[in-house]
Amino acid sequence: MTDQELVKQLVSRGIIEERAGARVLEDAKYSGRTVEEVMYERQVGDEVAIAKAKAEITGAPYKKVNVETINDDLLKLIPQETSLNYNLAPLEKKQNLLIVGMLRPDDPRAQDALRFIAKQNALSLGVYVITPSDLAAIWRKYKPYKSEIEAAVKEVGSVGSKEKSVELEEGWSEQDAPIIKIVASTLRQAVEAGASDVHIEPEKSKIRIRFRLDGALKEVVSLPDNLAQPVISRVKVLARLKLDENRVPQDGRFRTFLFGRDIDFRVSTFPTPNGEKVAIRVLDPRTGLKGLDSLGLNAYNREILENAAERPYGMILISGPTGSGKTTTLYAIMQKLNRDDVNIVTLEDPVEYFMNGVNQSQVKPEIGYTFASGLRQILRQDPDIIMVGEIRDTETAGLAVNAALTGHIVLSTIHTNNALGVVPRLTDLKVPIFLLPSALNLMVAQRLVLRLCDACKVSVQVSREAEEIINETLKNLPEKAKPEELYKAPYTLYQRGKKEDCKICKGKGIVGRIAIIEIFKMTRELGEIISEGFTENKLLAEAKRQDMVTLREDGILKALKGEIAFEEVIRETEDEEE
Repeated sequence: MTDQELVKQLVSRGIIEERAGARVLEDAKYSGRTVEEVMYERQVGDEVAIAKAKAEITGAPYKKVNVETINDDLLKLIPQETSLNYNLAPLEKKQNLLIVGMLRPDDPRAQDALRFIAKQNALSLGVYVITPSDLAAIWRKYKPYKSEIEAAVKEVGSVGSKEKSVELEEGWSEQDAPIIKIVASTLRQAVEAGASDVHIEPEKSKIRIRFRLDGALKEVVSLPDNLAQPVISRVKVLARLKLDENRVPQDGRFRTFLFGRDIDFRVSTFPTPNGEKVAIRVLDPRTGLKGLDSLGLNAYNREILENAAERPYGMILISGPTGSGKTTTLYAIMQKLNRDDVNIVTLEDPVEYFMNGVNQSQVKPEIGYTFASGLRQILRQDPDIIMVGEIRDTETAGLAVNAALTGHIVLSTIHTNNALGVVPRLTDLKVPIFLLPSALNLMVAQRLVLRLCDACKVSVQVSREAEEIINETLKNLPEKAKPEELYKAPYTLYQRGKKEDCKICKGKGIVGRIAIIEIFKMTRELGEIISEGFTENKLLAEAKRQDMVTLREDGILKALKGEIAFEEVIRETEDEEE
């Protein structure tokens, strides 16, 4: 059964809506995930109802899992890597019968893996359909990350505590094996937890390992200080960095296959008085490559963005602070435009995610290959669409504008506080004012805010101040952008819940982040304002005339829908209202 067939069945049974099914299929296509992973992450449909529907379709019965009955001896029958790669897990063993839970009993690869395990252990098989949350709970029963680290640290002690460097030779000694295990377990745990970054930080008395989860750093484990050099050396070996150079920063990257997909790790070292600090960016295509639906675009803004992307030439610029998801938005637009009949060429620093059908190139300023020099060469590559990682200097800005004027779609990012700030920023970069009306198509600004878990979010009493802000927002909201659901006082807002046993968010109260977005269009009226000499007030008046939904307005609408917390919207958009 294909993903399309599964979605069709779920829609026909009324378990999910047709529109939601189409969005799930699009997101799955772009991210390389299954539709079930997408539905589980976005909480589309009831997972038990979906599992029961799959049971009817495949003929394998549904089973609710009691995780407490699953012990270590049972888990040994199916290795953790096999369980993760094929989305299956052991549930019970009765004499010579092994009962297995699967997400997709009709998956041929998973069936082959199970047959091999059954033959190897001389067992018969019984198969049930289980839910993603039950499967995730079983995965947590496998040897936990901290236990692996503790065992590896003990192993280091058992073979001698003398501090030593990891060697580059392929034949690792008995002493090196625990270090390899510590690093491998850390990287595996980071991917499984959905961390965007791993920080390995030597301190005076220990080495601290922290993950960045949903934008915030969290310490996950600390190691004895004598392991700092071996652990960091192992990371440097993986990234092919110089082991004997610890006085200056180094950059590298490596790729590995985890959980059934290619994961890229970007490594940066930084010298400190306590030793080298390592930051590792985790580039997981499952979380980094998204379709437009996953960005948090409302229907009004999405239509504007799609119309601009379909134009034959012109610039679409994404602005926002560092870490606001600008690159993710660029990739989503490229996914939309990526067809066999167009040539997409990118200049990135660095290439974060590899996309089939897109010609991606990484700039190297140290050898003179910059955004500016790369742009000159790109124009000789017969491009239809050009993506430039960032416009950060006068030369790059001028070349990008000229590329847009000569019949190319140009996608890029630029650092401004809001969409209205793009025009003055380009003039600061010495782009002639008279070129902007013809070159610019769209200016997008965005911020990332925490998405509340639907399963455990709690409603809160709306203060008088909050009610006044909401009233003013809804009053000023463009008619076309007003939601289908009309919100009226008394309003309902939500905040993060604290259910420790929540299967969706694992007690965090949040499930990732979502963007709040504003889009400023280039219009004939805006072109005249720019040509005649713009001011901030004139730009603001034009934004209101063209019915732009501001960052705060978009955020408040999402807060009323229960997707994000009202307080966070106010905090993230304070500078917009000053």
